[in-house]
Amino acid sequence: MTISNDSRKQPLISPELLSTLRADIDSRRIEHGTNLLAAMTRMSDSFEPSVSNTAAFLGILAEWSDLGFGNLQLVKRLIAGYNVEIRSKLPVSEYIPLRMAEGMVAMTEEMLDSAIDHFSIVLKLADEIRAWDILAIVHYWTARCYRKRGQYETALMHVRKARQVQSTHGHVQNEAPARILESLILFENGDSKQALCGLRDAEVILSHTDDYLTLGNIQSTYGHILERELRFGQAIEHYLRAIEQFQKRDSMRVQVVRTIVDMSFTRIQVARRLRHSIEAYPDPQKDESRMPPRTAFVKELSNLYATILRDLDRAGEMYGENRNVRGIARVHLYRGYLNLDMGKLDLAAQEASHAYLAAESKRDFILMASSRNLQCMVENARVEEEVEGWTDHALASLDYARDAIELASNTQNRRLLATVYIWSGLTHSNGFFIASHHAHDRAREAMDKAAEFLEPGVRDHIWEDFRVLKRRLSENVTLEPKLIQWAQGETGAKTFRQLKEDFADLVIPRTWEQEKRKISRVAARLSISPRKVRRVLTRLGLMKAESLSENASPKPVQRRRHRRRTRVNGS
Repeated sequence: MTISNDSRKQPLISPELLSTLRADIDSRRIEHGTNLLAAMTRMSDSFEPSVSNTAAFLGILAEWSDLGFGNLQLVKRLIAGYNVEIRSKLPVSEYIPLRMAEGMVAMTEEMLDSAIDHFSIVLKLADEIRAWDILAIVHYWTARCYRKRGQYETALMHVRKARQVQSTHGHVQNEAPARILESLILFENGDSKQALCGLRDAEVILSHTDDYLTLGNIQSTYGHILERELRFGQAIEHYLRAIEQFQKRDSMRVQVVRTIVDMSFTRIQVARRLRHSIEAYPDPQKDESRMPPRTAFVKELSNLYATILRDLDRAGEMYGENRNVRGIARVHLYRGYLNLDMGKLDLAAQEASHAYLAAESKRDFILMASSRNLQCMVENARVEEEVEGWTDHALASLDYARDAIELASNTQNRRLLATVYIWSGLTHSNGFFIASHHAHDRAREAMDKAAEFLEPGVRDHIWEDFRVLKRRLSENVTLEPKLIQWAQGETGAKTFRQLKEDFADLVIPRTWEQEKRKISRVAARLSISPRKVRRVLTRLGLMKAESLSENASPKPVQRRRHRRRTRVNGS
């Protein structure tokens, strides 16, 4: 191969060099190709667009930059050498790789609309001249853009075209990235079984290559699938394997930090389950000789919170260095989830706001909708805790729920759509709105809509929220008519004292169930005596009469807790 700084004597980029770089991509010989390109880092000083093969080299360099060569700035400098006059004189065969490189830069810098515009032009021109290698990679890149936008049907169409071109004209190793992307899209669209088949095939194909980027992506996707199946420990193991693969090349720091963030979200699910176990722990009066002490669980939860926050802080710093706005938005979003779980509502609200602003700058509808939904969750928590400004928080929760649905409707992300409709239902059925018949109907409509998007057999945190909504609406079916009658002054011949007893009969049993049948918790929550709680439950047949002993001493009153988000040791 020949590389010369004197364009008058010979081409700057020889055909042999282009052929070798293309063969390395097709065979996934990544180290060989990156070493070859690393030896040419000073070539931009003498790059001359008018010399033959330079545009073809720019197109291949763009592919290598996406493969992990990691020199995006070099690609941008070479593109800058093509001014308007030079562009106007380029033949189609050279104009195609120029626009292809511009699209890759836009995609990497998270300007998806611009990238898709570039790729659309390239696909039309490349199809006319039957440039199969260009068609394969650009269909693949286009699919990546549409997948990030949550438009899965279009993404699948492009990735399958990429696979078709590769299987007909390319090499089986070079088809692997498209297989993995197709698996990821299928998984996000609810087809985990078919996704796993594609991943296993790709893993076998690449097992003897040094394509650490693609191998890491395989492990990361395994992690996503296992998390969905609630196998959190195995999911974390695969994320760690992905990080190990990515760390084999210094240029893949963004992939490392992305996986750290994915792993943090999985750990948040682990923390939620651990917190629920602590909340359901037996009373100290019961025999716990065969059970681990509760303090051990509390300590484990506190350590887990610290690990998640440390990893997210580290990820935020790394994303800041790489100016990855979508990554920064995810960090804020997950920190918001964690702070909400820890009961730190003000911090959760701040993180949600930061996440939305970051996502909005890139018009990322998935992250924008998720951020608005988190803000809705925070405001609902404030309503439940009767924070000062109760009415304002209730109205804000409704506004955020509406925004979340509107934003999510721009995508085909079924889990996101299920989530925003569930929280719309939870908002319409919260303590502020539920007395309204209209709000009850809206909550049920939202629940029915969410059910259309839920994945059958998946019992994760989204399903748990759906169960809460379903239970809340079923409870309110019997409550609502009587409450509406009272609100309208329809009290019949009952005295005020009788109305108080009727109200106690409605509220105390349901509060008792919500507080896991703990008398002391009900008494503390409603600011009444434990004796009153027992008397009502006994009258309704929910507690044996002998348990209502005049000599029974009530249990110590515990401080009121948030019903669904417990603060543990100040965490």
